[in-house]
Amino acid sequence: MTFQRIVQGASFTIAANALGVVAALAEPIQITDVAGREVTVEGPVKKVILGEGRLLYAVAALEAENPFARVVGWRDDLIKNDPQTYAFYRERFPEADELPTFGGIKDGTFDAEQAISLDPDVIIMNLEAQVATEEAGLDDKLAAVGIPVVYVDFRDAPMQNTDPSLDILGKLFDAEERADELAAFRSEVITTIADRLKEANPERPLVFVERAAGYSEECCMSFGNENFGMLVDMAGGRNMASDILPGTFGTVNPEQVVASNPAQVVVTGANWETTAPGGGWVGLGPDADIEEARGKLAALMERPAYVGVAAASEQNVHGVWHQFYNSPYHFIALQQMAKWFHPDLFADIDPEATFKELHERFLPVPYAPGYFVSLKSDG
Repeated sequence: MTFQRIVQGASFTIAANALGVVAALAEPIQITDVAGREVTVEGPVKKVILGEGRLLYAVAALEAENPFARVVGWRDDLIKNDPQTYAFYRERFPEADELPTFGGIKDGTFDAEQAISLDPDVIIMNLEAQVATEEAGLDDKLAAVGIPVVYVDFRDAPMQNTDPSLDILGKLFDAEERADELAAFRSEVITTIADRLKEANPERPLVFVERAAGYSEECCMSFGNENFGMLVDMAGGRNMASDILPGTFGTVNPEQVVASNPAQVVVTGANWETTAPGGGWVGLGPDADIEEARGKLAALMERPAYVGVAAASEQNVHGVWHQFYNSPYHFIALQQMAKWFHPDLFADIDPEATFKELHERFLPVPYAPGYFVSLKSDG
């Protein structure tokens, strides 16, 4: 055999092996998303558009080394509605400021042509956007150019859809083991609360949750039997709005709050200076000014909906970071509410320590307190 033929044969073998490796690496990822759709995504995923910016909460837990490494564009909701968290990530990953941003599909400001021009391997959407996406024909338009859409959900039915959503993201980002670890951490917290409540069987206080209190003049947005409404029940309370609101979100009349006379009130709050400047909202989030938040919480209780209500009179009033409602971290809020509703039963539970542990184990940014406040400074 001549030297030339040996070299040619070796070259062919190397090329064939390389092609085999590429083929193996490019194996399609089969996904069943939370909408029940069977979706094929070409892997490995290298370019992703986040149709909801707050999906960063989950992505960062799976890709802590650099959660923006595969993101080529994202919706601007996190930048607008959670600027404190974004500041922490921008400091660590300044390249985030250079990412193209999108508006929302439901409000008609999502630029499909811009999305297509970025040539993503997949667009990850919140489940809530599915109807608007399909009505606008966006899913068909994207499918026609080979861009799959995958739906996840941490908002509409978080107790049902968080684990499947983490599993989906784990597959897409090649981080299945890490997704399983986060799901197990979440499950451990939830199970501990459930087991202790089952054993003690304490009296359950009536709780009213006001969603985004002070964001507008409207009172009172709340949660039905999902999201924070379900968290209330899981934390050992009785969600006042469960029998009033048929879905996840809705509005309760102030007169109904007064008539129901809840024993505990929880409002959700965040830094909304960009979207509701100067509002009465409680500015919770990383590194929040808790004394300022407490003052604004007290002011909210002076509105007609809370006049004479037991919770306000006895200062059993609390504020919790609004963004827990659209995040895989909601089990931290569950832990805190259990402690608020049953302080003796959960005296040994420390939600701040739990959230700090989550940051240390899973996230690339440091923990900074500021997610909870109560009218009682020791609450």
